[in-house]
Amino acid sequence: MKEPSESKRSRLPLHLEISEMLAREIKAGILLDGERLEPERQMAKRLGIAVGTLRKSLTVLNDNGMLERIQGSGNYIRNADDSKTIYGFFRLELLSGGGLPSAAIISVDRVPGDKQVTFGQTDDYYRIRRTRYLNTLPVALEEIWLDASYVQASLNKSDLTDSLYQYYKEQLGFWIARVQDSISIDEIPPWRSPDMSSKLAKTCGFVERDSWDQHGKQAEYSRTWFDTQTTRYVARWK
Repeated sequence: MKEPSESKRSRLPLHLEISEMLAREIKAGILLDGERLEPERQMAKRLGIAVGTLRKSLTVLNDNGMLERIQGSGNYIRNADDSKTIYGFFRLELLSGGGLPSAAIISVDRVPGDKQVTFGQTDDYYRIRRTRYLNTLPVALEEIWLDASYVQASLNKSDLTDSLYQYYKEQLGFWIARVQDSISIDEIPPWRSPDMSSKLAKTCGFVERDSWDQHGKQAEYSRTWFDTQTTRYVARWK
């Protein structure tokens, strides 16, 4: 199976991809609190990136309270409970652990709700369908329903970034502060993308999520169908 082209998949800047990958490893306990990272040049070579890009990634982790940079000593992991990352609410990972999230938009439509979508002031939503990847592997289908009142003009495929939560905060002026997930199994939807057409079994893991903004108003409802042969849902607490 060919890897989707960059034109089909929206991607974060490389330094944010690396910082999010490291953040997920910290939260998963792969990188331990207080652990000293390998030297920057050695780490950059292992990751196949420039030292300058790595340093930008480490700066993001430092700003988020997940890294302490000690002059003359090195970089040390700080597993801070109050850290904020782009994928802070993201709960899917590969069975082998981790995996860098990205997504390819299938469609964006302005539609009325259905029998499960009834939140918001009016029956008016943007429905976003996309394929979710971990690293380069397609692992899930997502259907996100956003209350249309948050969008001042219109919402198009070309507008959206890899992280919807980041897009909400930077472009729409609100952010997701709380979520509630319900986990079960379900049959895959008929609108699946070509690279997932033979990927999922007839029934698969299913996550329904209600999301609220910083003012306590429900902004979003989503459905995720994920491939249990490659992927699991994980929530960790400390």
